[in-house]
Amino acid sequence: MKTMNKRICLWSGPRNVSTALMYSFAQRSDTEAIDEPLYSHYLRVSGANHPLRDLCLSAQDADGERVVRGVILGPQSKPVVFFKQMAHHLVDLDLSFMRQTLNVFLTRDPEQMLPSLRLRIGEPTLRDTGFRRQCEVMSLLESWGQSPAVLDSRDLLIDPPTALRKLCDHLGLPYEEAMLGWPAGPKEFDGAWAPHWYKNVHRSTGFQPYKPKREQFPVELRPLLAQCRPYYSELLRRAIRV
Repeated sequence: MKTMNKRICLWSGPRNVSTALMYSFAQRSDTEAIDEPLYSHYLRVSGANHPLRDLCLSAQDADGERVVRGVILGPQSKPVVFFKQMAHHLVDLDLSFMRQTLNVFLTRDPEQMLPSLRLRIGEPTLRDTGFRRQCEVMSLLESWGQSPAVLDSRDLLIDPPTALRKLCDHLGLPYEEAMLGWPAGPKEFDGAWAPHWYKNVHRSTGFQPYKPKREQFPVELRPLLAQCRPYYSELLRRAIRV
């Protein structure tokens, strides 16, 4: 085993096409993918009652600091490792490890995302969306002199080759055409939560064409939408333009 040269942390919110982006990077010849290594830590510390909670807690190390030392900063089998992460999982942790990672933010219009999130967890809160935490972490990283890449999921779906090329350029990686597709079905690196969250992406073999939701936005989600919008605007202001 050798220590990887690049540790890429994707800090996303839920329902942002983050699993598809993880599958994309997993097709690279130089990259290993790891799915949400801090999820069990988040469930333990926050007490969030997510689907498959007990299974997730038993399947994954729930000690976040140990996960940081042994997984995120630990040795890996390939020179690049791509960690799909949720920004809101960063609770009760020393964030200084992010000085040693290449950090990327993936965002999505909350008007498109919130109805999908509600189907998975019932009544989402601002914490569940990850928007506020993304902006907090972005500010911290910028105070350290970092310039993290920000990618909007709409741009990724409209023009995957251009979005991926620009993201790879930002990360100092060569673009590989293999990133545009993957085999259908579950992946060996999927987290234990995959049966609940990944049904659609398991049917895919590549990035699906962008299709905005046509249904009327749920009235009961409008207060949460209003909370999310300023944070989304702040992220979008920094986004890679495709």
